[in-house]
Amino acid sequence: MASKKPLKQMPKKKSNKQSIIIGIIVLIIVIIGAIAVIRSPGSQTGNQTTNPTATPTTSPTATSTTTPTSATGTKVLLHTSAGDITIQLRTDKPITTANFINVVQKGWYDGTIFHRVIAGFMIQGGGISQTVPAIKDEIGTNNRNLPYTIAMAKTSQPNSATSEFFINVADNGQKYSPSFDSTYTVFGEVITGKDVVDTIANAHVTENPNMPGEMSVPVNPVTLIKATIVT
Repeated sequence: MASKKPLKQMPKKKSNKQSIIIGIIVLIIVIIGAIAVIRSPGSQTGNQTTNPTATPTTSPTATSTTTPTSATGTKVLLHTSAGDITIQLRTDKPITTANFINVVQKGWYDGTIFHRVIAGFMIQGGGISQTVPAIKDEIGTNNRNLPYTIAMAKTSQPNSATSEFFINVADNGQKYSPSFDSTYTVFGEVITGKDVVDTIANAHVTENPNMPGEMSVPVNPVTLIKATIVT
């Protein structure tokens, strides 16, 4: 007698009721997915390696939306190879401001370059050879990375800023992520020389070897010839 083999079970046809239920479930999943995409924040988290991080779309010069701040303190003149930039420091960021003034007075910024520039985002400088102790973040309640404000660059860790700074050329807290404003301490703003900032930001760049895929290294870097306190 031939041995019996199990018959292959044919798939059962779904009833109309089952099809409707499945269709409703699929529709709910699609709707939930769409809501998640709409509510999902941008990919920028503010984390970086001694850099404010973003991958912006290149844009022309910024339109200032600067609101009144506490930038009524010391003024600093950045004499660069592209022209002069005057920055007024804020009085409500005493630790950051004092740290910046200290580096300026020691002459450590002199001869450095704006080593990372991205049109529509920011220009970054302050890479010195001397060692500066890390300072405490001073975010506060009025910390907006608006166009032509100056902020401290840092690592992804809190309280890690030292000497490197960047000048915004966009409202980066709005353009990328609200976490940008809660990460980088804004301690002053450009009061003259915004055109110089724009020139530096729109310079011809090449790929950054430390940040693959990012076009941010100036082909002809602008030098910060001398930084001085304006009296």
